[in-house]
Amino acid sequence: MDTIHYEAAGAGTTFGFVVILVGGLIITGALVWAVRLGIKVRGREQAHLRPGESHPRLPEDGPVREAREVREPDEVPRAADGSERLTPHELRNSGSRRSEDQTPPRWDEGSSGSFGSGGVGGR
Repeated sequence: MDTIHYEAAGAGTTFGFVVILVGGLIITGALVWAVRLGIKVRGREQAHLRPGESHPRLPEDGPVREAREVREPDEVPRAADGSERLTPHELRNSGSRRSEDQTPPRWDEGSSGSFGSGGVGGR
């Protein structure tokens, strides 16, 4: 009876090994297929730009700098009579417009800026 147990145990180990081997081969085949598919898809894509080919270039006068300007709110225009509604094409593009006075706002001597009322420190 001991011989039968040994043969069964040996057969189970062989079966387990075959299952693992077949599973590994299936996974390896799937990975090889995925890589080949990726290579084929990449081959159909447009070629990447090489240095000097249609890359953006710096303007003649150098890099673009930050533009600072003072802006003020742009009021929504009123319709001719109070009952008429404005349509989107009658409105302007932006909610603000360039101010006539371009001098930057300065610190008011008597104000405290954005840090409270300007009084002595609180407790």
